[in-house]
Order: sequence, then C-alpha cells, then structure tokens
Amino acid sequence: MLLLAVDTATPAVTVALHDGESVLARSHQVDARRHGELLLPSVDRVLAEAGVKLEAVTGIVVGVGPGPYTGLRVGLVTAASFAAVLGVPVHGLCTLDGLAYAAGAAGIEGPFTVATDARRKEVYWARYEDPRTRVGEPAVDRPADIAEQVAGLPAVGQGARLYPEVFPDARDPEHQSAAALAALAAERLAAGIPFENADGVPPAPLYLRRPDAQVPKNYKVVTPQ
Repeated sequence: MLLLAVDTATPAVTVALHDGESVLARSHQVDARRHGELLLPSVDRVLAEAGVKLEAVTGIVVGVGPGPYTGLRVGLVTAASFAAVLGVPVHGLCTLDGLAYAAGAAGIEGPFTVATDARRKEVYWARYEDPRTRVGEPAVDRPADIAEQVAGLPAVGQGARLYPEVFPDARDPEHQSAAALAALAAERLAAGIPFENADGVPPAPLYLRRPDAQVPKNYKVVTPQ
C-alpha cells in the first residue's frame, strides 16, 4: 500500500505519503489564496523526500470538505486526475474526520467538536464521540446558533480558534493534516471499511452551501427562440 493524500478544503495545502504503516513524507502550508499554486509542487516535494515515483502510488486519498468552492475543487480535481492517469482508486474522506483523527493523536479521547472556518462568520462543524466516530452529518452554521450543542466540549480546528466565546476550550490541531487523513484511510482500508465513493465513483465535494454565482431570476431572454 502506498497512499498519496491531499486536502485543500481549508486554508491548509497539505500532502502526505503513507505506506500503510507510517507516514513517509509530508508537506504542510497554510495559504487560503494559493491552493492551485502550491499543491502540485507540494506533491513533487513529498515524493522526492520519500524517494518514490508517482507511478508507485497504489491509491489516492482526498479530503472532500466541507470547504469553500475554489480551494476544495483544487484538491478533488487533482486527486481525480492522478487516479485516472495511474489507474488507481481515489478514496474521499470528510475533512472534518481527518481533523478528528489528528485530534485523537494529539490526546483527545472523549466527546469533542471539530470546527473549521466557513467564512461569512460561519463554521463548518461536527460533533464526535471519539476520534473515529462522528455524530451526525457535517453542517454549516453561525457559531452562536450552535452554542448550546457544543457547550462544555473541547474543540479543534481553525473555526474554534476564531470564536472563543462559543469554543472556549480550543485545542490543537488548528489545521487539517493530510498525514492524519492518510493514516485514517490506511486504517479503514486495512479493516475493510468501505468508503462512500465505492465502485470507482469519484468522490463528490461536500459544499453545504448553494453556489454564490446563480442565474438571475426573471431575466429577459434576448436570443431567438
């Protein structure tokens, strides 16, 4: 097993290579505006550090969000392209699940919350019973609207750092890690746990919002019928 993991659903442009037992190499840069510019050089750097060729990769792991449209699409399109060229499967994982798994490695055990920055004064968030068990589906909300649901729980992710009045017990990690995402994927593959995008279907992005660009209502048609 040799998994190449990428995630661009958050400000972190993160890449890692995992052999099924441990992380061989990783790259991590936080820049919300340069996902497209930074991702491929990061992949090259990780492969070079591990001393392997891209052709040796047996599977692609990608964070499917939730996340803003542009950044999220960079990782998903890159993952799908690599998988198509190499003829290997691509496994999609919720970005929040990767952060939860990393939180477990950092020492969190019991119930907690993962919250990332959704902009517009909102957070993408989910509750977890433990680092591997999410409660319900990810959601996007204003922090004040979920204060009762997350009260008393430690929280990880950049969203928790941004709104300390709702998440007073904010802990590490703050940003997503492809190394954690790859480790989670390797664990699920070894255990035979299926991924949501089974049977070779490319993973779908998890936006949780309608697109900003929409066709205006009641616009006047000017082309011939």
